[in-house]
Amino acid sequence: MSEELEPRLHESIKDLCKAGDQLVGEQLYSEARAKYIEALKLLPSPQSNWEAATWIYVAVGDTHFFTKNFEKMLKCFINAIQCPGGLGNPFIHLRLGQAHFELSKFESAAEELTRAYMGAGMNIFMEDDPKYLAFLETKIEI
Repeated sequence: MSEELEPRLHESIKDLCKAGDQLVGEQLYSEARAKYIEALKLLPSPQSNWEAATWIYVAVGDTHFFTKNFEKMLKCFINAIQCPGGLGNPFIHLRLGQAHFELSKFESAAEELTRAYMGAGMNIFMEDDPKYLAFLETKIEI
């Protein structure tokens, strides 16, 4: 179920996320994360009803990816997959697979990375460390 946010609230959330994105661009991940969490807190409960929550969890998860906090990253992407548009989203499955890989949960990593590959092809792997694609190549025929 996905609902529409009240326009002013939607703008406030977009502004906070844009500020977070700018901070990510400056590699200020902790500060960016604070902006995203502030935006997430503006969403009415339950937050998982809102499409905006999907992308905010992704953004928070990415800050954890960049700082190599894979436990927190995994939690964020598990939350994202439970929000509208999360399940089946190749990028979310990519990040889930990467988190599982880094946490040595290789069976789950293979499942999620396969979902990412099936949904978006090899290109989705091109911006990150080639070790994820190399691992997947040991699990499926690419």
